[in-house]
Amino acid sequence: MFIKQLYTNCLSEAAYFIASGGEAAVIDPVRDIDVYLDLAKEHNVTIKYIFETHFHADFVSGHLDLAAATKAPIVYGPNAETEFPVYLAADGERFRIGGLTLEVLHTPGHTLESSCYLLYDENGKPHSVFTGDTLFVGDVGRPDLFSGNLTKEELAGLLFDSLTTKIKSLPDDVTVYPAHGPGSACGKNLGPDTYSTIGDEKRTNYALLAEDKDTFIQQVTTDLTAPPSYFPVNAKINKEGYDALQAVMEKSLRPLSIATFKQKMAAEVLILDTRIANEFAEGFVPGSINIGLEGRFAEWAGSLLPFNEEIILVTAPGKEEETIVRLARVGFDNVTGYLEGGYEAWIAAGEERDLIITVEADELAMDLPHDQNLVVVDVRKPAEFADGHVKGAINLSLSDMTDPGNMADFDDLHNLYVHCQGGYRSIIACSILKREGIHNLRNVAGGFAKIKEEKDIEIEQEKNVLN
Repeated sequence: MFIKQLYTNCLSEAAYFIASGGEAAVIDPVRDIDVYLDLAKEHNVTIKYIFETHFHADFVSGHLDLAAATKAPIVYGPNAETEFPVYLAADGERFRIGGLTLEVLHTPGHTLESSCYLLYDENGKPHSVFTGDTLFVGDVGRPDLFSGNLTKEELAGLLFDSLTTKIKSLPDDVTVYPAHGPGSACGKNLGPDTYSTIGDEKRTNYALLAEDKDTFIQQVTTDLTAPPSYFPVNAKINKEGYDALQAVMEKSLRPLSIATFKQKMAAEVLILDTRIANEFAEGFVPGSINIGLEGRFAEWAGSLLPFNEEIILVTAPGKEEETIVRLARVGFDNVTGYLEGGYEAWIAAGEERDLIITVEADELAMDLPHDQNLVVVDVRKPAEFADGHVKGAINLSLSDMTDPGNMADFDDLHNLYVHCQGGYRSIIACSILKREGIHNLRNVAGGFAKIKEEKDIEIEQEKNVLN
């Protein structure tokens, strides 16, 4: 028996490859499928099944491309409705993979079609359960995502029943393999690990410790933040289908001369620069939005960029293909090329550039008492802001900056000092502000982590959130 968890950090997503006796199954694959094909070749096995735990909202699944490459059927649990051929398994149905068996456990709640897959070893003993978004380490799937006309309370009730009858009854030593780890927006507050056991979850997971259904419903439906804006887009893609990744690459992986790049700029296409934040701040093509590959790139791209506009890229040398693949993972098929030679070629040609002034936290401390027009713009999430922020700061969450109206109150008189927690999000925010014509700004290096070390900057902890 061979089980491998394949974890995609910027999506906090886990896919699984299971092999035995010359056969294999893949659970919840991402869109770039080469890793699964390479594993099959390495272990000399045939991919027999592609299992989906539910319609994912936070990434585009690789089920269609993998099925085309392997001829393996795509398997969903009950109630899944797609616009492409799938095998709908019944609750309790079993599938053989070499000497192993996978049993379908229909577990509605996160979504109506959500299903877990219980793996039995060669001796018929329950070994592990692949829980999708039904059960995470320390959390459960949020019940407010795109499941017909049911309320989140009704879905939470279904989730309680699913966990009680299908999951908590499993042996304590069964390994729990969820579809997501820490940082995922598919739950409220996932734990730090990417796998666990049934016993550990029964002892420590707040949702499994709920005394009754009413308590459970109350706990899992409170304090839910709004899901990222791209979630319904990705869920729709996963239901309806998409172009093969190879076709996307052929359209997108095209070098653009400076002249062609400028022609597209004149047509007001979106310029996405994926270099690391500090490099971008030192100089960039005017009008570019920066989302660095080093952070939660795919999630922020999905949340901030339009799906219906043409995108052209500026990347670090050799990062063009990676950027396109990572965008495709969240449904972006609208890239039409990248700047040949990157930003270095742009500068060498003497083209116009822009930059972001970066200051240290001690400079903010010196300017705060004397500059009447200084505005501290905190782009962290409201919960982060409420935990502690610069006195008098405005909270404009990065995710809210897709609406230009949220920036309408800034004018040329304001001296904006923009920060997040560590510096990644604030550079994104500064690039968006500049694209909106707001240039009188500075990025605070190191973000709030450095700001709170300055004894002359007063920190408030009361909740004062302005969106």
